[in-house]
Amino acid sequence: MLDPGHNGGNASHPEEINKQVSVGNGRKACDTTGTVTPEGYSEHAFNWDLANRLAKVLRDKGAEVTLTRESDIGVGPCITERAATGGRVGADAALSIHGDGGPPSGHGFHVIVPAPVAGNAGIVDESVQLGKAIRAAYHAGTGLPYATYIGEDGLDRRDDLGGLNLAKVPTAFIECGNMSNEVEAAKMASLTFRRRMADSLAKGFEDYFSR
Repeated sequence: MLDPGHNGGNASHPEEINKQVSVGNGRKACDTTGTVTPEGYSEHAFNWDLANRLAKVLRDKGAEVTLTRESDIGVGPCITERAATGGRVGADAALSIHGDGGPPSGHGFHVIVPAPVAGNAGIVDESVQLGKAIRAAYHAGTGLPYATYIGEDGLDRRDDLGGLNLAKVPTAFIECGNMSNEVEAAKMASLTFRRRMADSLAKGFEDYFSR
């Protein structure tokens, strides 16, 4: 299961995306608008494009792939619905795809994996293994460094994300690069580089499943 973060219609529907939902150990907004590069390339568009490229690569290799949203012009779905999709469709693993809005001087990517909270204990260990496989393949395939401003060696454990707290299958998030950094943003806006990203992420799934 692939989750392209955010959605193109979120910004024009604040009443829907700002409603509070349970994330397992608290409450947060249903969804957010995401970030944007200095040149105006939106995160939601990046996420949608990369998720579809990755889905095609995986399907060409024989995988069954479900996405959490059907277009980049809609609203949501809420993080609760995104988290539930993997279990509902019987996915073996899930990856939520994002671009980060870090400090402009920072660069690099990082993978987010769940910390144990009530309800997700059964998927934490496998989620970490998935995250490490994705991290290694993405690092090797894209040449992007680990984030200089967050996490440790490209890995960050969090207990405040509904997509991880409520997940029923092994799940990781990837912040594919820092969209606030002009050099990195240019790579993320590049069609050629997004193809490279998709191939790298597919290799991460292959490595995870072939352990």
